[in-house]
Amino acid sequence: MLFLDELPEFSRDVLEALRQPLEDGHVSIARVGRATRFPARFQLVAAMNPCPCGMAGDPDGSCTCSPGVPERYTGRISGPLRDRIDLWVTMPRVPPLEIVGSRSPESSAVVAARIAAARSIQLGRQGRLNGRLAGRALRAASGLSPAARVRAIALAELEALSGRGTERLLRVARTIADLAGDAAVAEAHLDEAARFRSPTSRLRTREVG
Repeated sequence: MLFLDELPEFSRDVLEALRQPLEDGHVSIARVGRATRFPARFQLVAAMNPCPCGMAGDPDGSCTCSPGVPERYTGRISGPLRDRIDLWVTMPRVPPLEIVGSRSPESSAVVAARIAAARSIQLGRQGRLNGRLAGRALRAASGLSPAARVRAIALAELEALSGRGTERLLRVARTIADLAGDAAVAEAHLDEAARFRSPTSRLRTREVG
């Protein structure tokens, strides 16, 4: 696992160098008269603020950045790199009441059991995890109904997803369905997956016609 904190603060060259191993699971290095390939399959987890001050999008309107600065800041992450990241999760500021409150979150043991069950479903269905599916194998595993197929196309067009982004939409939706124990990917699974494909959370305010 590779964890990168403050993702936009890394240089562009470093970030773009992640594209090949994220896509292919290896790194190829070529020098004069010699080429070498190194295994590099890993899980990337990254964190970033929405702007330099960290408060863009806060309901209290406390962001001190000038207009356009948050967009330029998040724009340091290129589209091709965004395409290779399956989930974009926005974490709003947690109110102090929730931090010090007595409500207990879902335990890790319960979540781990649900994940283990989903992995077992995937291995039993296709002999490998959803993260290794692409092309025809991914479409076959999704089992989209005509209505779900129309929804997937509409969501991909709404977010102007590339081919790679559309496959990741299907892959995440297939995993959401597995976590729910559902045999086929339904429209609700696609809607949830689409929210994870949009780092700007535009799907909260935009509807598919």
